[in-house]
Amino acid sequence: MKTFIQKYGHAWILSYGFLYLPWFFHLEESVTSHYHVIHTELDDLIPFSEYFIIPYLLWFVYVGAAIIWFFFTNREDYYRLCTFLFTGMTLCLLICTIFPNGTDLRVSVDPDKNVFCWLVSLIHRADTNTNIFPSIHVYNSIGVHLAVCRSERFRGNRRITALSACLMTAICLSTVFLKQHSVIDVLGAILLAAAVTPLAFGTNAQGERKNQPQLIR
Repeated sequence: MKTFIQKYGHAWILSYGFLYLPWFFHLEESVTSHYHVIHTELDDLIPFSEYFIIPYLLWFVYVGAAIIWFFFTNREDYYRLCTFLFTGMTLCLLICTIFPNGTDLRVSVDPDKNVFCWLVSLIHRADTNTNIFPSIHVYNSIGVHLAVCRSERFRGNRRITALSACLMTAICLSTVFLKQHSVIDVLGAILLAAAVTPLAFGTNAQGERKNQPQLIR
């Protein structure tokens, strides 16, 4: 047991879910009316495309896989990523609590049109159109990409960093092309990420990390 705790004791930070999930679902159930609608003219110029449901759903794999990878390979990178994700997610919920918000951008989708529309209809049923600012989808995607780029393991791997950049960009675009978020939500997430990055990764993370990565054995 002692060996197990020494090897995997860093899992404790994942208990954040016991704070985040009840808070998130409380907001989903309570913020149903009298919220601030976030909508800009630029949103109306962006067409709806059900095909963006693919990168939108890949967000769950992208974030989950990054946490699992760093959990088993590099404790320092794991803590940095979790610090970034959980700090920002908490601030997002705090903003939504103080400033209830939502969007009126969603369009009617025929689930029988194709499999992509069917998937969009599932998202519409499972997720409300409230608590959208800043976009956690965008914020977490930025965090994962930063963790990949600043990891000793991937720093010199252009294929991995390029693939991560493409997926991050596609996920961010999917939030507006699916009409799940306003461009304001995306900009808010970017600004929040910029503010939290020095806390989680340091102001010059690449220059400071001269030692070899701390592999978890």
